[in-house]
Amino acid sequence: MKMNAQLRHVETNQDFHAAFAVMRELRPHLVDADAFIAQLQRQAHQGYRLLGAWDGMQVLGLAGYRHQENLIYGRFIYIDDLVTTGSVRSRGIGAALINAVREEAYRHGCKQLMLDTALGNSLAQRFYFRQGLLSRALHFGQALAKE
Repeated sequence: MKMNAQLRHVETNQDFHAAFAVMRELRPHLVDADAFIAQLQRQAHQGYRLLGAWDGMQVLGLAGYRHQENLIYGRFIYIDDLVTTGSVRSRGIGAALINAVREEAYRHGCKQLMLDTALGNSLAQRFYFRQGLLSRALHFGQALAKE
Protein backbone atom coordinates (compact mmCIF):
# COMPACT_ATOMS: atom_id res chain seq x y z
CA MET A 1 0.00 0.00 0.00
CA LYS A 2 1.11 3.55 -0.65
CA MET A 3 0.90 6.57 1.57
CA ASN A 4 -2.20 8.73 1.31
CA ALA A 5 -1.39 11.52 3.76
CA GLN A 6 -0.30 15.14 3.81
CA LEU A 7 2.91 16.05 5.63
CA ARG A 8 2.85 19.18 7.78
CA HIS A 9 4.34 20.27 11.07
CA VAL A 10 2.50 19.90 14.35
CA GLU A 11 2.36 23.48 15.63
CA THR A 12 -0.89 24.34 17.41
CA ASN A 13 -2.37 23.04 20.65
CA GLN A 14 -5.08 21.34 18.59
CA ASP A 15 -2.35 19.64 16.52
CA PHE A 16 -0.49 18.61 19.68
CA HIS A 17 -3.64 16.98 21.08
CA ALA A 18 -4.18 15.16 17.77
CA ALA A 19 -0.58 13.86 17.89
CA PHE A 20 -0.66 12.66 21.50
CA ALA A 21 -2.20 9.20 20.95
CA VAL A 22 0.20 8.45 18.08
CA MET A 23 3.25 9.49 20.11
CA ARG A 24 2.04 7.25 22.95
CA GLU A 25 2.43 4.26 20.62
CA LEU A 26 6.17 5.00 20.62
CA ARG A 27 6.45 6.51 24.11
CA PRO A 28 3.87 4.71 26.30
CA HIS A 29 5.24 6.37 29.43
CA LEU A 30 3.56 9.60 28.27
CA VAL A 31 0.23 9.48 30.08
CA ASP A 32 -0.92 13.11 30.25
CA ALA A 33 -1.67 15.15 27.12
CA ASP A 34 -1.11 18.48 28.87
CA ALA A 35 2.30 17.38 30.16
CA PHE A 36 3.13 16.15 26.65
CA ILE A 37 2.22 19.53 25.16
CA ALA A 38 4.24 21.40 27.80
CA GLN A 39 7.26 19.21 27.04
CA LEU A 40 6.89 19.75 23.28
CA GLN A 41 6.83 23.49 23.90
CA ARG A 42 10.01 23.28 26.02
CA GLN A 43 11.72 21.14 23.40
CA ALA A 44 10.68 23.60 20.67
CA HIS A 45 12.82 26.21 22.43
CA GLN A 46 15.73 23.78 21.89
CA GLY A 47 14.97 23.47 18.15
CA TYR A 48 12.72 20.40 18.23
CA ARG A 49 10.16 20.16 15.40
CA LEU A 50 7.41 17.61 15.04
CA LEU A 51 6.39 16.65 11.51
CA GLY A 52 3.07 14.86 11.12
CA ALA A 53 1.54 12.71 8.41
CA TRP A 54 -2.09 13.80 8.34
CA ASP A 55 -5.27 12.35 6.89
CA GLY A 56 -7.58 15.31 7.38
CA MET A 57 -7.42 16.06 11.11
CA GLN A 58 -6.13 12.58 12.00
CA VAL A 59 -2.42 12.02 12.64
CA LEU A 60 -1.11 8.81 11.06
CA GLY A 61 2.60 9.23 11.85
CA LEU A 62 5.14 11.56 13.42
CA ALA A 63 8.81 12.44 13.07
CA GLY A 64 10.31 14.57 15.82
CA TYR A 65 13.70 16.02 14.91
CA ARG A 66 16.18 18.76 15.66
CA HIS A 67 19.10 20.45 13.95
CA GLN A 68 22.36 19.92 15.80
CA GLU A 69 26.06 20.44 15.36
CA ASN A 70 29.00 18.74 17.01
CA LEU A 71 32.63 17.88 16.37
CA ILE A 72 31.84 14.31 15.33
CA TYR A 73 29.28 14.93 12.58
CA GLY A 74 29.40 18.67 11.89
CA ARG A 75 25.90 19.96 11.09
CA PHE A 76 23.29 17.20 11.22
CA ILE A 77 19.66 16.42 11.92
CA TYR A 78 18.84 14.03 14.72
CA ILE A 79 15.51 12.20 14.63
CA ASP A 80 14.31 11.83 18.22
CA ASP A 81 10.97 10.19 17.47
CA LEU A 82 9.60 8.27 14.51
CA VAL A 83 6.27 6.47 14.72
CA THR A 84 3.27 5.52 12.63
CA THR A 85 0.01 4.18 13.96
CA GLY A 86 -0.20 0.41 13.90
CA SER A 87 -3.13 0.53 11.49
CA VAL A 88 -1.10 2.22 8.72
CA ARG A 89 2.29 0.53 9.01
CA SER A 90 3.79 -0.66 5.71
CA ARG A 91 1.93 2.04 3.76
CA GLY A 92 5.01 4.21 3.17
CA ILE A 93 4.27 6.80 5.84
CA GLY A 94 7.44 6.18 7.87
CA ALA A 95 9.53 6.33 4.69
CA ALA A 96 7.83 9.57 3.64
CA LEU A 97 8.55 11.12 7.06
CA ILE A 98 12.23 10.12 6.89
CA ASN A 99 12.49 11.44 3.33
CA ALA A 100 10.97 14.77 4.38
CA VAL A 101 13.41 15.12 7.27
CA ARG A 102 16.26 14.11 4.96
CA GLU A 103 15.22 16.87 2.53
CA GLU A 104 15.18 19.33 5.44
CA ALA A 105 18.75 18.28 6.22
CA TYR A 106 19.84 18.83 2.61
CA ARG A 107 18.21 22.28 2.53
CA HIS A 108 20.13 23.33 5.64
CA GLY A 109 23.50 22.00 4.54
CA CYS A 110 23.59 19.15 7.04
CA LYS A 111 26.13 16.42 6.43
CA GLN A 112 24.38 13.65 8.36
CA LEU A 113 20.96 12.28 9.34
CA MET A 114 21.14 10.42 12.66
CA LEU A 115 18.81 8.47 14.95
CA ASP A 116 19.00 5.83 17.65
CA THR A 117 16.95 2.69 18.11
CA ALA A 118 16.96 -0.04 20.72
CA LEU A 119 19.36 -2.94 20.16
CA GLY A 120 16.46 -5.39 20.35
CA ASN A 121 14.23 -3.51 17.91
CA SER A 122 15.06 -5.60 14.86
CA LEU A 123 11.95 -4.57 12.90
CA ALA A 124 12.89 -0.88 13.15
CA GLN A 125 16.51 -1.71 12.29
CA ARG A 126 15.43 -3.51 9.11
CA PHE A 127 13.23 -0.54 8.20
CA TYR A 128 16.11 1.92 8.75
CA PHE A 129 18.46 -0.17 6.62
CA ARG A 130 15.87 -0.09 3.81
CA GLN A 131 15.83 3.70 4.15
CA GLY A 132 19.60 3.89 3.63
CA LEU A 133 20.50 4.43 7.29
CA LEU A 134 23.42 2.36 8.49
CA SER A 135 24.47 1.34 11.99
CA ARG A 136 27.54 3.39 12.91
CA ALA A 137 27.85 3.38 16.68
CA LEU A 138 26.67 1.90 19.92
CA HIS A 139 24.89 4.50 22.05
CA PHE A 140 25.70 4.50 25.78
CA GLY A 141 23.73 6.16 28.57
CA GLN A 142 23.21 6.20 32.28
CA ALA A 143 20.04 7.08 34.19
CA LEU A 144 20.86 9.68 36.83
CA ALA A 145 17.53 9.88 38.62
CA LYS A 146 17.27 7.98 41.89
CA GLU A 147 14.25 5.76 42.16
